[in-house]
Amino acid sequence: MPGTMAGTTTQATDWLDRLGALEDATRAEGSAAYHKAPRRYLGVPNPVLNDMAREARTTLDIDTRLAVARGLWDSDIHEARILAAKVLTQARIRPDDGAWALIRSWVPDFDAWAIADHACTAGAKRLLTDPARLDEVEAWTGSAHLWTRRAALVITLPWTRQNHPKPAELAARDRVLGWAAGYVDDGDWFIQKAVAWWLRDLSKHDPARVRDFLDRHGDRMKPFARKEAARLLPAA
Repeated sequence: MPGTMAGTTTQATDWLDRLGALEDATRAEGSAAYHKAPRRYLGVPNPVLNDMAREARTTLDIDTRLAVARGLWDSDIHEARILAAKVLTQARIRPDDGAWALIRSWVPDFDAWAIADHACTAGAKRLLTDPARLDEVEAWTGSAHLWTRRAALVITLPWTRQNHPKPAELAARDRVLGWAAGYVDDGDWFIQKAVAWWLRDLSKHDPARVRDFLDRHGDRMKPFARKEAARLLPAA
């Protein structure tokens, strides 16, 4: 199949061949225009990728899944990279050190939001399993790579969604809010959007912290980001 890299494992090649058989040139053209990142697009819709990922998670052992995910990612095909992330998006993976290491290795490759967000969804499961990994994520906040900095907020979104957080979870929430505060002077649209996304999601569960953040830092945020961050805040 065109686009398969020479180093791809046999297991991954089988899955890439299946993806290639589903190529839709019209959808692929639209997807390329929408996502803009310079790579091959197949036009395979998300529901199909979801079915394939579910099959992989239920039929392959973890070592084979890691080999498949690695090969899919290395192909640099849009849908293959998304499938790679979906194959590793699972709450329970035992052991999961290999999955976390692989997901973490993908972060410097991020160059567009869709692939990055799917990989961060997979990574978030591994962070929830072992929150000590937040120490590694914190280092991303100082990266020169825009998408790595953004990933530090996207991968920690689960900490915005806890209705009754335990003390350790509140500490993690405050820790990430500290990272977000360090981002408010970054004028890049994607960084501002990520800060707003984190705050908006948090406002549904912890509006007091969001109001406090906006009181302290909102005047330095881009107007669109401040508006988005406050959009779901209940009336005071």
